[in-house]
Amino acid sequence: MMICIDIGNTNIKYAIYEGDVLRVSFRVATDFKKTSDEYGAQLTGMLAANGVDVKDINGGIISSVVPSLDYTIDKMCDLYLHIKPLHIAPGLKSGLNIRCDDAREVGADRIVNCVSAIVGYGDGNPMIVVDFGTATTFNIISANNEFIGGVIAPGIKGSLDSLVNGTAKLPRVEIEAPKSVIAKNTVTNMQAGIVFGFAGLVEYIVKRIKKELKTTNVKTIATGGFSNIISKEIECIDVVDKLLTLKGLKYLYDLNTEV
Repeated sequence: MMICIDIGNTNIKYAIYEGDVLRVSFRVATDFKKTSDEYGAQLTGMLAANGVDVKDINGGIISSVVPSLDYTIDKMCDLYLHIKPLHIAPGLKSGLNIRCDDAREVGADRIVNCVSAIVGYGDGNPMIVVDFGTATTFNIISANNEFIGGVIAPGIKGSLDSLVNGTAKLPRVEIEAPKSVIAKNTVTNMQAGIVFGFAGLVEYIVKRIKKELKTTNVKTIATGGFSNIISKEIECIDVVDKLLTLKGLKYLYDLNTEV
């Protein structure tokens, strides 16, 4: 078995693969104050609850956009899983050509998502990968399977948090689409603004990307925590794949460990 770990600003996502079969996946909150022992106890407890013996894990790979946690998670893997995981970093074989001003600026999660999209959905046409995470990122892949740039917009949850924290009377609400954009109370007013506002943002940016690519024959893939909610409100999303990043990590692990 092998473990995929995706360290994000809001959540850390884990997946255990046995061969090509996904045995279990789950996520925990990212906590900068936790020690390697605390993360290890949390992980081993979750694995045991899902019938996975840590002794069966013999390899792993990490994608991280939180450098301050890299040592902590590496130490956890050493102490509790007895493995030294690979990292998405310069020098790791990915097969993805990055055509932008500075390839080192491109986040590990964006690289993994692009590779995963090419492997899982590539058909010789350009693609857009929209990741609804702590930030909302748009990653553009050319017809030649190259990362040619993207867009970074605010995240949905962060935008809602900013709205609530910056106002005295607005409550914290569930992120879900109300029945009508013409809302009748404070809660549905806020839900309409967040959900339909981001739906409009995605639709317009995808439209502009297609215009600059000079083609409408572009596959758009959505992933991340709020991908289902937003994709239901717009027609420009072709595929929703919540496991896109973890699938990409598994592929890159195999690519870099094959004999």
